[in-house]
Amino acid sequence: MAYLQTSPKMEALYEDYVVYLQREKHCSPNTLSAYRRDMQKFFDYAEEFGIASFDRVTAADVSSYKQYLLRRGLSASSVSRSLSALRGLYQYLISVGATDHNPAREIPNDKVAKKGPQVLTNKEIELLLSQPSPNDLKGIRDKAMLELLYATGIKVSELVSLDVDDVNLSLSFIKCGNGGKERFIPVYPLALKALTNYLEFSRRLLVVHPDERALFVNVNGDRMTRQGFWKLLKQYAESAKIYKDITPHTLRHSFAAHLLENGADIHDIKEILGHADISSTQRYAQFLKDKMKNSYMKFHPRA
Repeated sequence: MAYLQTSPKMEALYEDYVVYLQREKHCSPNTLSAYRRDMQKFFDYAEEFGIASFDRVTAADVSSYKQYLLRRGLSASSVSRSLSALRGLYQYLISVGATDHNPAREIPNDKVAKKGPQVLTNKEIELLLSQPSPNDLKGIRDKAMLELLYATGIKVSELVSLDVDDVNLSLSFIKCGNGGKERFIPVYPLALKALTNYLEFSRRLLVVHPDERALFVNVNGDRMTRQGFWKLLKQYAESAKIYKDITPHTLRHSFAAHLLENGADIHDIKEILGHADISSTQRYAQFLKDKMKNSYMKFHPRA
């Protein structure tokens, strides 16, 4: 992917860094794609303002770049992410001797108000899960996908990566992840029923090749994609008249918040979600505290 026609050296150093992230840091394809999008903004800026060498970029240039992003209408969080991407690149450039300074380190991120996770209510979950039609192949498949996401709290990337062999119907669990990071997650009876129904009646008719390993496939018989599932989720949210900003991660957030709200141990939730650190899981506890406080302030007669 060419970025700067005037500076093949900058492009080569950048591509070396991407290889480093992939091989040494084991970044996922999605992370690398997001990083490329963030860095493309910097290359656009560099080309517009005649910057042809990483070594010549100053803190003033990075400050100007920050204002350039803000003028383009990017949010504070998007600008912060782009600056973080630039800092990471410069740390790599220092390590390989391509430069001796990190100009991005001198430019702070603007404070971004932390948003709590978007969580659906129990009623909204029921509405969403009731949208797929039980009378057609796609509806049966979609019902199984939605039920499984809410039943397990897995990410959508994990959902579409599941193979048929990752499902154990007799013991009611799925296997998620690879190698040392595998986790075994129980599946409640309603989700298990939807999944069994899909495997018995829908998948075998959707699959084109008998040796297809993917658990969920699209109408062409190929593995379902993240983008394909996203479109389906948006359609079902609209038909359920749920006007929150729903993403596939919303079901993961809802899964965790509802478990915690009903008394589940936070460490158990951490293991199910696959969080490396408990602090990632604790935000759901904070969400519930904020929810309780808001309810108190709204309904107490003297609040």
